[in-house]
Amino acid sequence: MDGATGSAARPRVRMTGAQRREQLLDIGRELFAQRGYEATSIEELAARAGVSKPVVYEHFGGKEGLYAVVVDREMQRLLDRFTSALSAGGRPRELLERAALVLLDYIEDDTEGFRVLSRDSPVASSSSTYSSLLGEVARKVEHILASQFDERGYDPQLAELYSQALVGMVALVGQRWLETRTPGKREVAAHLVNLAYNGLARLDPAPGLVAAPLAPPAP
Repeated sequence: MDGATGSAARPRVRMTGAQRREQLLDIGRELFAQRGYEATSIEELAARAGVSKPVVYEHFGGKEGLYAVVVDREMQRLLDRFTSALSAGGRPRELLERAALVLLDYIEDDTEGFRVLSRDSPVASSSSTYSSLLGEVARKVEHILASQFDERGYDPQLAELYSQALVGMVALVGQRWLETRTPGKREVAAHLVNLAYNGLARLDPAPGLVAAPLAPPAP
């Protein structure tokens, strides 16, 4: 039996179509998190699952189809967390704290999922990129700012711009925190909210730039 192949040593496990699909999604999530989209191959996906390449094509039409489903599931998982955390209501600062902690909790609990969302993605799947996810999250918190802007006499239409800025700040810090895990999660959230909330508390309703415009470069 010295010449036994790997496939002979590990007989293929028979699965239902639904079970095989879930297996491929789990393997795809792991590989896309580790290597990104471009560096992950159909050959490795199939080998990890113990199936032939046509099986992957049968379920997802190819690597891009598998990637799109993995990303969509992760996006929904994170958006569900935001919806649950913000639907209970509360004071603006409490809502900002919950929003910051939701993303940091997700990074901590679902690290592979976060890596999938924040890594490279194929151009053809631009509707499922990290930036589009952040846009969805920003819309979840936009109403917090809109109500505050309205109460303070600011233009509520600017709430979208500010919500994108806040979510982008938390997401960028979250990517760094994923690698260092210092300082602690709650301390990171406290500093983020400190900057966001105290900055909003002293917001200028009609900001302007004090620096003179830069002269254009000489031709």
